[in-house]
Amino acid sequence: MYTRKKALGLLWLVGIVSIPGMLLSCVSPATKEKRLAPPKVNAELRLDDIKRYVAEDPSQAIHLIGCYEALYGPASPHAGAPETWETLNTLKTQAIAHLHASQETAIQEKRWDDAASLSRSLSSLGVSVESTGNEPDFILAHAKQQLADGNDLGAFLSAVRSHTLQPLRFDDALIFLERAVAVKQRRTAAFFLAIVDQGYEASPGREIAEDLRDYAQGQDRAMDMIRGVATVLVDRGIRIERGQGIPDRVLGSAFFVDASGLLITNYHVISSEVDPTYEGYSRLYIRMGDASSPRIPAKVIGWDKTMDLALIKAEVKGDYVFSVVDRIIPQVGDMVYAIGSPVGLEKTVTSGIVSALGRRLLQIGDVIQIDAAVNPGNSGGPIVDKEGRLVGIAFAGVEQYQGLNFAVPAERLAAALPAMMHEGKAERPWLGLTVSETADGAEIIYVAPFTPGADQQIKEGSFIKRINDETVSAPQGSLIPVLQDVLFPTRPGELVSLETTDGNRYVLRSVPRPDIPLAEAAKKDSRERMTAPLFGLILAPSLGRSFSSSYLVKRVLRGSIADEAGLSAQDPVSIKGLRIHEDEGYALLQINVKKRRMGYLETSMQLPAVLASPDTL
Repeated sequence: MYTRKKALGLLWLVGIVSIPGMLLSCVSPATKEKRLAPPKVNAELRLDDIKRYVAEDPSQAIHLIGCYEALYGPASPHAGAPETWETLNTLKTQAIAHLHASQETAIQEKRWDDAASLSRSLSSLGVSVESTGNEPDFILAHAKQQLADGNDLGAFLSAVRSHTLQPLRFDDALIFLERAVAVKQRRTAAFFLAIVDQGYEASPGREIAEDLRDYAQGQDRAMDMIRGVATVLVDRGIRIERGQGIPDRVLGSAFFVDASGLLITNYHVISSEVDPTYEGYSRLYIRMGDASSPRIPAKVIGWDKTMDLALIKAEVKGDYVFSVVDRIIPQVGDMVYAIGSPVGLEKTVTSGIVSALGRRLLQIGDVIQIDAAVNPGNSGGPIVDKEGRLVGIAFAGVEQYQGLNFAVPAERLAAALPAMMHEGKAERPWLGLTVSETADGAEIIYVAPFTPGADQQIKEGSFIKRINDETVSAPQGSLIPVLQDVLFPTRPGELVSLETTDGNRYVLRSVPRPDIPLAEAAKKDSRERMTAPLFGLILAPSLGRSFSSSYLVKRVLRGSIADEAGLSAQDPVSIKGLRIHEDEGYALLQINVKKRRMGYLETSMQLPAVLASPDTL
């Protein structure tokens, strides 16, 4: 798979950290308008700052109106005069009108992605878009446009997204069924056939050609799928070890998702191709056969580091193309097969079962645990079920523990692909919040400085009630991934509505998500505040103490690193140091603590935490 053992093995050395916390994962603006540099959101924010944005960047103007209300609202000692609020309402009305105008322009220019993005922003404001069109309409129009342009992958993904929001009509689904059969993507054809069959009642008398139905109802064999899997080789030149030159090679797997030569692999396999901090030699190739087969040069089209996914392209036609539209969620105990090139042994198929779902090992979403044999070189290979449906992408294993392997769910790949297809780094939205799942819901435990959440002074300790007007509910342990899924399809720069249980409703403009949000927050915030999102340790100043680094534990989050270390409320704590090792991906907190449970005996402790927290929005 790769040298992931450095990351995975790091926290295995620390006995107090539980399994979920031990593993490390190795925008385009909403419109094409000119963007002004945002003003600093502080007590000096003025109405003139907002007026500058109303026409040129209306979504930013609306975000700043929320900031102004937070600074000078009725509860503030600096509450504004009544005429100020009249001015704000006028500015908000004007900004909304400019958003509508931008959407109409996008529709006229057939920029369907931008039209859908603006539709989401307007909906977050509670503004009706019936007169201009809803998000599913624009996404379907985009799908048809891509189909006409020959972009089959983008067309299928957009059609599925549109269907998720609003069921496709018979005629629309039939168009995509016919194209899926024409390009020989059986599983994609089966997906649209099911939609067509559901539409029979609304379209009486319509018939489907037998050849379409026969193809869609067939089943691909393992031998067919093997032809769609390639070995990925990254040549990084020569490295010197003990005075000797050793070839530096990275091995992985990839699989075709479009006949034009587009393949999916893991980000960590190809990271040296796009990582700006990497300074060495790097050349990317794929190989379709055994070691004697020619290397085919490839290039990286797009990547999503947070999901450990990358889209690459080679000038070769795939003999078999995997469908990414099924959105199959396997069940624990289901049989699965891993296809890839472990240690370079091409076209290897191994089998196993789904061991568990919902493992929180990546920054966004959750992953599948499997026990199929996966080894270095399998990274980026497909995981399929016994029906031949793609259920995941192998991305990590723990070498010390046989059979402990993980895969990114296929449904998350489908959600991530559109952003990667825009080429370059896939940017995700960021609000600046760290949340903790409790029995009462998703609690906001930390708001990072200089983020949309901090701008609008979202209160720590409040609970998220609704996001983008969706009341989110999920089984225990799955609430945070579901919240992340609501944000995931949106673009940085869009407006997002957030309601909390304390009665507040915010409309924030999201910003691009940093690669490691908590590493960025640690550069701007105090170490005592960073203990909450990193270690689950919420501190309060210790009254009567003569030095500023002394605190009382206000609360310990259940299941957190601090909880595993045995800390509890009212324990006196002094911070001796907080070190952020961004390159290695972890933080170390050094404290002296007097544990109540141990008769206030003072002890020194060093707590580790991964920086790539999975609990951020």
